[in-house]
This record gives sequence, structure tokens and C-alpha cells, in this order.
Amino acid sequence: MEIYNTFGTCSRQIIFRVDDEERVTNVKFVGGCSGNLQGISRLVNGKTIDEIVPMLKGIICRSNTSCPDQLAKALLAYREKKNGNVQ
Repeated sequence: MEIYNTFGTCSRQIIFRVDDEERVTNVKFVGGCSGNLQGISRLVNGKTIDEIVPMLKGIICRSNTSCPDQLAKALLAYREKKNGNVQ
């Protein structure tokens, strides 16, 4: 399981899994609007990082970000970490 601490949103964390084919599953948001975030989690389940990021990146709610935008950032951070680009 991966854990990403969000910034600028009502949710505080995003917990998710990524398989060897970069398919995202088991997305759970900690905090935030439960119904909306459950919907986002179900909609992205089984999709690849390359499918999810362009769909969600740049969606703005408050603080120039949103829960969907934070999920996109979480997935990009995961990929950077996996590729060894994070110190």
C-alpha cells in the first residue's frame, strides 16, 4: 500500500495500490467528502496511471488543487519514487 499526504484539501491522505502494470486499485481517501471520494475511487479502480493522471490532474476546488488533483499528484509521486527520482 502506498500512502500520500495531501495538501490543500479536506482529505488528509490517499492510500492506494499499484500493480506491476501500473494499474491502480484499493484507493481510499482519509477525510474529505465521503460520497464523492468513494465515487472517484470506484471510477479509477483498475485504470492505469497513464489513464488516470490526465483525467484528474489540474481539477481545482480550493487552494489551487482538489482531491482528484491530489490523487494525480500522488500517482506521479509514486512513479517518481518507483523510478528512483525521489531523494
